[in-house]
Amino acid sequence: MQICHNDQDRNMEIRSKLWIEIAGEPVFGRGRMMLLRAIDKYGSINQAAKEINISYRKAWGYIKAMEDRLKIQLVDRQVGGKNGGGCRLTQEAIDFIDKYDELERDINSYVDAKFKAIYKGGG
Repeated sequence: MQICHNDQDRNMEIRSKLWIEIAGEPVFGRGRMMLLRAIDKYGSINQAAKEINISYRKAWGYIKAMEDRLKIQLVDRQVGGKNGGGCRLTQEAIDFIDKYDELERDINSYVDAKFKAIYKGGG
């Protein structure tokens, strides 16, 4: 049975949003993943915050909240000094991001297939 009746129906797409909560409080989602990836790229919380258009203070708040709620250290920080400060992701952070990526890919694949089966008559 074909459900699509016009061109507009054929152009429909499904969108979903995934995030992790602990005790009703958001812990991790796409935005926080983007922050951690930018930290990994630049080695700087300040530069990472600029990259994703949030304040340094907000970025720091996200990191602290994630670490407190997950009970793991995500970012190794080095304060100033001769060669300046910097930071890098911990191995726990990298592992957490990898697991989240896998989960998101699997969920999106399922949602896409189910949407196609129900609304596009495929599957």
